[in-house]
Amino acid sequence: MQARLRILHLVCLSAALLTACAVPASTTVTVPLTGTPEAAITSPPPTSPPLLSGRVRQAAVAGSWYPNDPATLTRLIDEMLATVEPVDGEPIGLIVPHAGYIYSGPTAATGFRQLEGVGYDVAIIVASDHRPPVSQPISVWAEGGFATPLGVVPVDVELAQALISADKRIKSDPAAHEEEHTIEIELPFLQRVCPDCTIVPILMGRDDEETIQALVTALLAVLQNVDRRVVLIASSDLSHYPSYDDALAVDSATLAAIETFEPARVRETLGKMMVKGIPNLVTCACSEGPILVVMHVAKALGADTATVLGYANSGDVSGDHSQVVGYGSVMFWHYEAPALTDTQRQELLKLARETIAEYLKTGHTPGYESTDPLMNRRAGVFVTLKERGELRGCIGHTRADLPLYRAVQQMAIAAATGDPRFPPLKPEEIDDISIEISILSPMRRVTDLEQIEVGTHGLVIIKGGHQGLLLPQVPVEQGWGRQEYLANLCLKAGLTPECWTEQPTLYSFTAVVFGE
Repeated sequence: MQARLRILHLVCLSAALLTACAVPASTTVTVPLTGTPEAAITSPPPTSPPLLSGRVRQAAVAGSWYPNDPATLTRLIDEMLATVEPVDGEPIGLIVPHAGYIYSGPTAATGFRQLEGVGYDVAIIVASDHRPPVSQPISVWAEGGFATPLGVVPVDVELAQALISADKRIKSDPAAHEEEHTIEIELPFLQRVCPDCTIVPILMGRDDEETIQALVTALLAVLQNVDRRVVLIASSDLSHYPSYDDALAVDSATLAAIETFEPARVRETLGKMMVKGIPNLVTCACSEGPILVVMHVAKALGADTATVLGYANSGDVSGDHSQVVGYGSVMFWHYEAPALTDTQRQELLKLARETIAEYLKTGHTPGYESTDPLMNRRAGVFVTLKERGELRGCIGHTRADLPLYRAVQQMAIAAATGDPRFPPLKPEEIDDISIEISILSPMRRVTDLEQIEVGTHGLVIIKGGHQGLLLPQVPVEQGWGRQEYLANLCLKAGLTPECWTEQPTLYSFTAVVFGE
């Protein structure tokens, strides 16, 4: 996982000059809604916006944690979002960081980019209190909205009031929200990717099991009767103030636990890390309770997959590695394998063959267009070539960040020309090869070897800088049992065959496999 975190490191894309400013406390006002973020920087607006009556929380950290100028803020967020290639998956829940944009903005963008174009109606944002007065134990801002330089994000009053009615421990407590940054910091991103979303802002003053379960139960009771598209967002940074290398280790363990999608394992992992005596480590996750709440609720609402979208820490930007803060972005979602018809399978196989032939002839990838949503769904893909029954090339791309058709084209060319085990395919060999395509599911963390089903699960192993992958059809073709499968996976990674007994990082996946 630590090697994976290094790959996921993000560098700040744009550094705006931020100036501190005095910000008024929340007031009772009647203000115009912007409708869309663009309207906030258009003067005068093209139409008269609707009026929002109620208590609006004014921005508390605009001008210091992020730009106060609407045009500058819009440009900064859009630049960060534009660098993110979204992956397959529509979030039921997200974890995103909440530090100043110059530090955590690029990591937050990897999460918020997943919301774009999905059509969410409500974002329920859960965060921990960082400053007094602390919620006792859960507080909701239940009216009006939250102001940012891009306009006012309205509160979903109906849902907010329903939560307050659901449990006596959930209260309307505006004072807890007024100077707290952890919800506000997420809103400009939300305004850019989901301009019509309402919000339910929730602060937790405690993260004991009773408080967590109270909020989980209330949310599930309220959401079961909601016919709107809801996303849950846990606003949390990761490790606080260890050295750079210690942060990598701590955050690696935290994200690995979150990847298991087992809240109890997350709680256990964070507890163990905090008693290891790591210098200057104040917390492994400053909103542990909200993370656990979102995990519980997302799973109850049908999420079955946890995908790490991005990671960085403050040292990547500041250059100061003595004391850093970690930032992670994680998506909880429900995966459904693509239901390919025989016609679609044949089209992809034909596309792979024609792409190889054209590339070997001209060095160019043939153009392809399709309006079929499945062909444009993002997917991880392997393409396997065999010549007279023997392997002739196999290359894949595991991250589901390319449209299916494009991934097939790219991996077909790579298998034909870039597998280091074989010489590049020659044009005259094209008629002698057969093509097999494997469309991969997301990677899921393996915590128990008994979970591995030979013939169903492909595997990835990561250990000491070594990585190896075997597709699910390989052990079946070779006649391996589970232990032989694991031993050969170790060998594929350049490790000893018994390395699987030494607690390596293991991921499993399934695949839709079809061939000529």
